[in-house]
Amino acid sequence: MKPDSRENLIQNLKDAGCCEEMIHDFMEHFDEKDIDRQITMLELHRDELLDNVHCEERKISCLDYLLYQIKKDYIA
Repeated sequence: MKPDSRENLIQNLKDAGCCEEMIHDFMEHFDEKDIDRQITMLELHRDELLDNVHCEERKISCLDYLLYQIKKDYIA
């Protein structure tokens, strides 16, 4: 492993929104070369982020509908 690879990996995990505890656990599995657990952790985090995106999309849809109703009733 290159000297800066570990730091790059940690930075990538931070940029992906991983908490310090997850980064610590991930790096332990990285050091143990437990690739299956690393993949599982990343997939779970990805699923969580995607769930958050979908939740925010629903909120935007509600706002869009409200805006539509207000404009339809009061501007038209």
